[in-house]
Amino acid sequence: MTSLAPGWQQIVGHEWAVRLLSNAIAHDRAGHAYLITGPDHVGKMTLARTFAQALNCTAAPEARPCGQCRACGLIAADKHPDVRAITPDVSERGAQSIKIESIRRLQQDLSLTAYEARYKVALLRRFDTANPNAANAFLKTLEEPPNNVILLLTANDADTLLPTINSRCRTVGLRPIPTALIEETLMTHHHAKPAEANLLAHLADGRLGWAIRAHREPALLQERQTQLEALHKVLGGTVVARFAQAEALARKADALPPLLRTWLSWWRDLALLAYGRRTADSISNIDEVELLYELAGQWPRGGVLAALRQTEAALRQLRQNANARLVLENVMLTYPRRA
Repeated sequence: MTSLAPGWQQIVGHEWAVRLLSNAIAHDRAGHAYLITGPDHVGKMTLARTFAQALNCTAAPEARPCGQCRACGLIAADKHPDVRAITPDVSERGAQSIKIESIRRLQQDLSLTAYEARYKVALLRRFDTANPNAANAFLKTLEEPPNNVILLLTANDADTLLPTINSRCRTVGLRPIPTALIEETLMTHHHAKPAEANLLAHLADGRLGWAIRAHREPALLQERQTQLEALHKVLGGTVVARFAQAEALARKADALPPLLRTWLSWWRDLALLAYGRRTADSISNIDEVELLYELAGQWPRGGVLAALRQTEAALRQLRQNANARLVLENVMLTYPRRA
């Protein structure tokens, strides 16, 4: 990575993707559309934004992106007049969606001549949340892109997009980063203490962006602790107590997706231990390992797997705007009870 420009060197764990994109620019072979896929906070938007900087950096070619020039600074701050960032709208229940109005405004903007950049760039975050009308409208831009326009889409999963969208993009699939690399990066570049770095690296599940954010914002770990305390309360409660808790939690619909994702991570660890697929040092919730081992030996594996699947189903149902209280009640009826 040392032979690369400074801007590229900030990207950790995705060296092959950096080489692919930097070589495309160096040999004047950049495609008109890229689809960057991978889990949340794995580095998709960081890679896309750095690519946009490299395309429009005003430093010498071998130093692009420099990260210091006016163009690089404006792109980093999402203020460059020729680089548009489109993000999903978020409903009261936390559902994300890119709507056709956003696509139409973007298309109008892309039809205009660039103010100052070599390329006009569109950054479309989580395009897998685009509704059908928005996706079909955007397909026209992919089929007939304006000159000197590059489209950078990100998505958690390429399979959720229209096949015609996929076929018109060059796909760059980012994979989770090794836990050891995240831990080293937190200590070396972000001055995290070893114990904190170890915990965050395991909780990150390969997502360096999440680990860095959690280091900078201690409230994230405090929120996780509150979510786990709610789970432990459920596991120890009667059916009546669980239903009362479901009703209380359902009043804060926007907090349910992150709550259930934390619960899902916990159940996934428990299932892996119950089925002998993981060791204590390779699970995510390493601060819960003693309890997880205890319950893995107590509860039937089928019950653990059912709880895991019901939690996954609950997240899908909430994305489809199902009744939050009923979703939680179904979850809590499935969860085994701790003695």
